[in-house]
Amino acid sequence: MPLDPHLQAMRDQRERDNVPPLYSMSLAAARAADLAAIRAGGGAPEPVREVANLVIPGPGGDLPLRVYRPAAEGPLPALLYFFGGGWVLGTIDTADGVARALANASGALVVVPGYRRAPEHPFPAAVHDCHAALRWVAGHCSEIGADPSRLAVGGDSAGGNLAAAVTLLARGQDPALAGQVLVYPNTDQLADDESTRAADDRFLFNRHSVAWYRRHYLPDPGDAASPLASPLRANSFAGLPPALVITAEYDPLRDQGEAYARRLAEEGVPVELCRYPGMAHGFFTMVGTLDASRAAINQAAAHLRKCFRIRGE
Repeated sequence: MPLDPHLQAMRDQRERDNVPPLYSMSLAAARAADLAAIRAGGGAPEPVREVANLVIPGPGGDLPLRVYRPAAEGPLPALLYFFGGGWVLGTIDTADGVARALANASGALVVVPGYRRAPEHPFPAAVHDCHAALRWVAGHCSEIGADPSRLAVGGDSAGGNLAAAVTLLARGQDPALAGQVLVYPNTDQLADDESTRAADDRFLFNRHSVAWYRRHYLPDPGDAASPLASPLRANSFAGLPPALVITAEYDPLRDQGEAYARRLAEEGVPVELCRYPGMAHGFFTMVGTLDASRAAINQAAAHLRKCFRIRGE
């Protein structure tokens, strides 16, 4: 189907204003523009019962952690949510709208770690920070009111990549993850597929965007084949937690996300795949702007509730 009318209008306005793509800006300018765009698309933040900012030990020093608590009682299931931004942009703040919406819709704690970003801290720093955050939450559930038997991971874009990588690191560890939510994830740094080749519109997230982020994150091109950078290249998916994979029709990452879902299914992992027609990369964070974003948030929340019930709810 055609690009969603709202997204088309946004894209056309960028063209009229000749807005430069993020990959043509300095890092500082791109980071500021990314935060402003996500805040604009997210709308008014949803109220939650409590937001707590913590600092925990991480592999590279202090690691910030933000915990969103919905209006629910008792030890709650918890979602570790990793923000997107190509491992280069993004912060805890850019995940604020999604984290609030997911906490309210799922009834779970949402925990967002402020992992280290490239190029200052290239691969695999972000992966190890995210895994460290999961291990800390698993070991300190009583402090934050979480249920250690009901933990899940998720993220959008690069955050989806990090979530998939963390499931590989956490496989076989106790407690086992209850589920994963991967929203238009990068799964193969070496992908050369139809959706990648077709994405050339400079006023949308495109294949040049993907290449720009990859260069910052993987200064050693040989790292692209690592399963922690390209989870699709893992030898085995056996034992990974049930997954929801969300993709967008007009997204260079569409095909690699869907290939990941197929691999999960082929290896016996319960998986739900949903492609959102007319949508482009980034739609998931536009909670205050797009009906499809709200639908995707609700779909992710329903998947999490199902996973958490499986583990004893």
